[in-house]
Amino acid sequence: MADTEEEKTTLDKVLRFQTGLIAACTQDEGGFDNATYERLRRELLAQSAVSSKLPDFVRRCRDQGQFWQYIKYQHAHYHERRSFIWESFQPLLDYLEADNRSPGIDPVTTTLESFDIESVGAAWKKALDRRFNDPDGAITAARTLLETVCKHLLDEMEVEYANDGELPKLWHLCAEKLNLAPSQHTEVAFKTILGSAQSIVNTLGSLRSKIGDAHGHGRRPVKPKPRHAELAVNLAGTMASFLVATWSERHAPKDRSGT
Repeated sequence: MADTEEEKTTLDKVLRFQTGLIAACTQDEGGFDNATYERLRRELLAQSAVSSKLPDFVRRCRDQGQFWQYIKYQHAHYHERRSFIWESFQPLLDYLEADNRSPGIDPVTTTLESFDIESVGAAWKKALDRRFNDPDGAITAARTLLETVCKHLLDEMEVEYANDGELPKLWHLCAEKLNLAPSQHTEVAFKTILGSAQSIVNTLGSLRSKIGDAHGHGRRPVKPKPRHAELAVNLAGTMASFLVATWSERHAPKDRSGT
């Protein structure tokens, strides 16, 4: 299997790079060629949040030959080299693993992937992966996730919609078919919550147009920060999983025993 097929996340890339460096200076298994070294180094340096936490020697050693010249004089013994590389990468790995454990991500991931791992699950993963390194792209991906979920659900319910339909309209159509529209309820609490859900979707659509990467901007564009992107992605994930969970509950196979 090619290296790139196993590098689905930034964490995967960092672990692959760490393993390759250890193999390069200790004759362990898991090594890579210089082209892979340069590619991984380039891809990790391109991510600002990751680049600032990479070991200093990665930034200074542009190819595997330079790394070898550095490490063989820095540490003479294999065990010293392994320990040095493990310790050097630990801050970055701790950061990435903490990111992956953000509250609420696992339940949303489980719900979305159980519905459609290929497209819906992929859209969710793309939004997650871009939160800290590409806030603009993450906000765009958050809207794409909701659009994808709405269209998939409407397809499942055999409801027609415009392919170029705007997100708020798609959400409203889904909500009506799933009995989630505020007008379909009399309880004040439910009407308020469902009305707020529609407002959140409207705002996500507007946010994507104003500060996402889907459109051009003027001379003074508003630049979202990672915390803005994380909020947008978490909201989109929550709203998407709410739709999927509602649909799944109402379309679950009936218990033939009658219980």
